[in-house]
Amino acid sequence: MDEENTRSLKKMRCSFMRSPCFCLNQGVRRRDIALKIKAVSEKLDEIAKEKAMYGFELYKAADHELQRLTSTSLVDESSMCGRDDEKKNIISMLLAESSQEARDMDVISLVGLGGIGKTTLAQLAFNDAKVTAHFEKKMWVCVSEPFDGVRIAKVILEQLEVSTSNLDDLQSFLPKVSQSINRIRILLVLDDVWTEDHRHWEQLKPSLAGCARGSRILVTTRKGAVAAMMGTDHQIDIETLSDDACRSIFNHVAFYKRSKEERERLINIGNKIANKCRGLPLAAKVLGGLMQSKKTREEWEDVLSSELWGLDEVDKVQVEKKLFLPLLLSYYDLPSVVRRCFLYCAMFPKDYEMKKDELVKMWMAQGYLKWTGRRDMEVVGEYYCQVLAARSFFQDIKEYCREDLRFKMHDIVHDFAQYMTENECLTVDDNNLGEETMGASIERVRHLSMMLSRETSFPSSIHRAKGLRSLLIHNTRGPWLGASLPDVMKQLTCIRSLNLSRSSIKEIPKEVGKLIHLRHLNLEECRELVSLPETMCDLCNLQSLDVIRCWSLKELPRAIGKLIKLRHLCIYDSGVAFMPKGIERLTCLRQLDCFIVCGGGENESKAANLRELKNLDHIGGRLVIENLRGGGIEDDAEAQLIKNKKRLLCLKLNFCNNHEDDNLIEVLQPPSDLERLSLNLYGGIVLPNWMMALTRLQDLQLFACGNVKVLPPLGRLPNLESLKLNRVGVRRLDAGFLGIGEVENANINEGEIARVTAFPKLKTFNIWDLSELEEWDGIERRVGEEDATTTSIFIIMPQLQYLGVLNCPLLRALPDYVLAAPLQRPCDLLEPIPVTQLVRETAAVMQEFTQSGVLTPAKIDDYLAEGIDIVFFGSSGVLPCIDTNRDTCVTFLWHLLESAAFSRSFY
Repeated sequence: MDEENTRSLKKMRCSFMRSPCFCLNQGVRRRDIALKIKAVSEKLDEIAKEKAMYGFELYKAADHELQRLTSTSLVDESSMCGRDDEKKNIISMLLAESSQEARDMDVISLVGLGGIGKTTLAQLAFNDAKVTAHFEKKMWVCVSEPFDGVRIAKVILEQLEVSTSNLDDLQSFLPKVSQSINRIRILLVLDDVWTEDHRHWEQLKPSLAGCARGSRILVTTRKGAVAAMMGTDHQIDIETLSDDACRSIFNHVAFYKRSKEERERLINIGNKIANKCRGLPLAAKVLGGLMQSKKTREEWEDVLSSELWGLDEVDKVQVEKKLFLPLLLSYYDLPSVVRRCFLYCAMFPKDYEMKKDELVKMWMAQGYLKWTGRRDMEVVGEYYCQVLAARSFFQDIKEYCREDLRFKMHDIVHDFAQYMTENECLTVDDNNLGEETMGASIERVRHLSMMLSRETSFPSSIHRAKGLRSLLIHNTRGPWLGASLPDVMKQLTCIRSLNLSRSSIKEIPKEVGKLIHLRHLNLEECRELVSLPETMCDLCNLQSLDVIRCWSLKELPRAIGKLIKLRHLCIYDSGVAFMPKGIERLTCLRQLDCFIVCGGGENESKAANLRELKNLDHIGGRLVIENLRGGGIEDDAEAQLIKNKKRLLCLKLNFCNNHEDDNLIEVLQPPSDLERLSLNLYGGIVLPNWMMALTRLQDLQLFACGNVKVLPPLGRLPNLESLKLNRVGVRRLDAGFLGIGEVENANINEGEIARVTAFPKLKTFNIWDLSELEEWDGIERRVGEEDATTTSIFIIMPQLQYLGVLNCPLLRALPDYVLAAPLQRPCDLLEPIPVTQLVRETAAVMQEFTQSGVLTPAKIDDYLAEGIDIVFFGSSGVLPCIDTNRDTCVTFLWHLLESAAFSRSFY
C-alpha cells in the first residue's frame, strides 16, 4: 500500500505531459495492482475460513479514558518492605572504616536474583542523608551488558561535572578519571554488572586507585563470580522476601485508592495471589499492577485459578524463570494493541532509557497506533505508556519536564520481552557480532539496534535482513557508518524507523529517498551533519524528523513542504538559519518546536515568513520563535498567528531588540490556555495587552527587556507559580505590579472589608540584573492586622518558597511581605554539609560574615543547640534552616550578592 500511496502523492504533486508510452505504462501498473489485490483477497479468504473453523469471536475492548502519564514513587516505596535489615547493613558498611590499612577503597557487592531488589537497596543507600554527608562525591553508573569501559568512564566524569568533549577513547578517559578523584572520598555504584572477564575490570580499576581512604565501590550483580572477579571485600547475599513482605508489597499496589469495603472483600484472594510471588518483589509489583485493573471478585478469582500457574518451567536459558509466570499473567491481560507495543521495546538494549515521545513516534511508525477520530495517535501512545507503567513493565520513571518523560524496563522484563518476540528483535554489540547472532536468523529480524565501537566494521550480513522495519544505531563515532549507509538504504527498503542520533555522519546519502516506507527519522545530536538531501522530500510517508542539536546543519531541504504527512519537526538548538518556503503546507504538524525567522541576506528569497505559521493550528507542546522582526506583519491587526493553536502550552519569543516590537507582539497573542511564556530581547516599551488574559499561565520569564519601565499587574495572574525578571528596565515594584493599586484607591462602603490576594500561587521569584530597580514597595495593611479603620486586607505571595535577588545595586530594602514569606531552601541548589566541616573549611568566609554582622559563630552555636541544620551555599553565605513549627522546616534564602539590601540582617 505504501508503494501506491507514494505514487499517488507524487502524481498529485507533479504535472506531466502524456507521452506515447503513457497508456502502456498505465496498463502495466493497473495489471500489477490487480494482481496484488487478488493476492490480498485470497489471503483474507484463508483467514476467514480459519476464523470460522476455530470459532474465533471478535470482542471490542472497553474504551478507556486517556490521561497524561505522570511519574510516581508509589511502587518504588512499596518495594522496600522487609528490607530494613539489609539497608542498615549496607549503610553501615559504607560508613565504616576501611577494612584494610593498605587500601583506599573497599568493594561491597550485593548479589541476588533478578527482580529481588538489589538496585532498589543500592538506591536507598546511595540517597541516605548520612551517606551523602560522608562522601565528597557520589557517582552512579548503570553498567549492564556489555561492559563498556569508555561509557563507564564518561558517566563518572559527567557526574563529577568534568568536560568530556575532547576525549574519545579509553586511554584518554582513564587519566582524567584518576585526576578528577585524586584524594577525594568517593562512593561509586556500579549497578547491574554482568561480565566475568577480569580484563574489563582491570582496565578501569587503576584509575580509581588514587581516591581518599574510606572510599567505596558498591556493586549489584546476579552472579557471585562477578563479585569475586571484582575483588569484593564484603558480599551481601540478597535473599527472597518473606510471604508477609510480598503480601505487603502486593496489597500496597493492588489496593491503591480502593475503598475499605473493597479491600475487605478481596484481601483473602489477594493474599493467595501474593503467595505465588515466590519472594520476589518485582513479581509482587507486577501482580499488584495487574490486579489494580480488576474490579470484581470474579476477576480476582480468575487470576488465582489461571491455567498459567500450572506452567512449571519456561524453556529459556539464562533468564529468571520464577518471574515469568506473573509476567505472563499480566502480559496476556493487556489489550492486544498494548502487547504489541510492549514487545517492540525488546529491540532496545538492557537498561536503555526510553524517552516517551520518541517511543511513541517509533510505535506510530510501525502502525501500532491508530487515529480514532477523537484522539490523536500521540495521545493513544501516551496512554499505552501509562498502562505499561501501571503494570510495572516500565519503571524508573523520571519526568524532567512535561515534554521529557523517561523510563526503563527491568532486566527481567526485558528478558521476558525478548523471549516472547523470539527472533524479531535483536540487539548487537561488539561482543555478539558473530555468525551465531548475525547468521541465518538475521533474515527474520524486524527490529535491530546496534552498539558498535569505532574500531568495529559494519556487519555485511545486515543486508540480508530484507524485512527490517526498525534500525537503531547507538551513538557511534565509527567512520564506517557514512560509507555503509548508501548500501543499507538501497537494500533495506522496508525500514519504517531509522535512528542515527549522536553519530558522526556528515551527510545523509541521497539514497534515503528509496526508503518509501520511512516514517520516523531521528538525527538528534549529529553535530557534524552539514546537509540533508533534497531526495528526502520524496519520503511521502514521513511522520517525524528530528535534527535537534545538529549544530553544523544550516538549512532544511527546500521542498520540505512536500512532506504533507509530517507530524513532528524538531529543529531546536540546531544550526538551521531559516524556515524554507512551503512550511505552511505541513498542516498535519503536531509538533514544531522552533520557527526561525530569516534575518535577511541571501537566504531571504527562499525563506518562509511569519505568516506561514498561521495555518499550522494543530501544533502543540512547546514552540520557540527565533529572530523575531517585523517585516510588515506588525501592521496587520488581523494576523492572529498563534491564538488558534489551542494545544500550545509553552511559548518562547526571541526578539531582536527592535523599537517596532510593541506592534509585532500584539499579533503574536497565544491561546488563553498557555502555561509558560518567555519574552527575550523585547525592544518594546509596553508589554502586550493579552498577557493578563493568560489565566492559566504558570511560568513567566522576561529577559533583556530593557525598555520596559512599568510592569502590568502580574499579581492578578491566578495560577502563576514562577516569575523571573532578568535585565528588565523597571525602576519600581509597587502596588500596581501586585495588582492591588486599584483596590487601594477604590471606593469601599463603610464597614466593608476587601480581601485581596496578590500572586496567590507564586512559589519562585527571581530578580536578576535589574540595574535600574530602586524601590520595592511594601504594603502597610496585611492579613491579620485589621482595626476599626481597615477597609482592605492584602495577602501577598502566601506560597512563596524561593526568592533570588542578584546584582540589583540600587535596591536598598526588601518589602515587609517578603520578609514574612515562608521561604524554603530548594534542594537542587543547596547542599547541607556538617557544621564542623563548614567551620573548618570556610574560616575565611566565616570571618567575612562575622565582620558584616549577618551571621556570627555565636549564632551558629545557638542554632546547633536548637537542633537546626546549617546550610552552606557556594561562597554567597551561610543560611539557617529555621524550624517555624513541628511540621514544616523552612529556610530563608537570599541571593543578595552585590546588592545594598545585603546589609539588612534577618536574625
